[in-house]
Amino acid sequence: MPSARDFLIGETLLASRLADLGRALLRVGTGLSLALAHGINKVPPSERFFGRVEGMGFPMPEVFAWLASFAEFGGGLLLALGLLTRPAALLVVGQFVVIVFLAHAGDPYSEREDGVLFGLIALFFVCAGAGRYSVDALLRRRIARR
Repeated sequence: MPSARDFLIGETLLASRLADLGRALLRVGTGLSLALAHGINKVPPSERFFGRVEGMGFPMPEVFAWLASFAEFGGGLLLALGLLTRPAALLVVGQFVVIVFLAHAGDPYSEREDGVLFGLIALFFVCAGAGRYSVDALLRRRIARR
């Protein structure tokens, strides 16, 4: 049985499993929020969205609008599943760099805060991976058994 000290500041098995559970909850919550609250509204991209992308100076705005839509909707779903987590999260980071520094560049921080938070959470998953409770972990275990 772990002590209170181990639970609070230790690296016991319980603490690592709780950390993996927390990572899974953060990943699923963030991914679903990104896909269903933000990305789904951009699939397919509207003419207005094409115009916004073009207004930011991107060449081939249709292509970049579709990439942005995929980053938010597809990247969010992949993140929620924990499938191809690092590449999906990297795509999300790129999307939110564009959102924070180009699309909302002149806006006050309060208007950019969601983008900053989504970008930082995605950056965490680029660095840390999906964790124990993910499709990536299942695939890794299957490959290791071969």
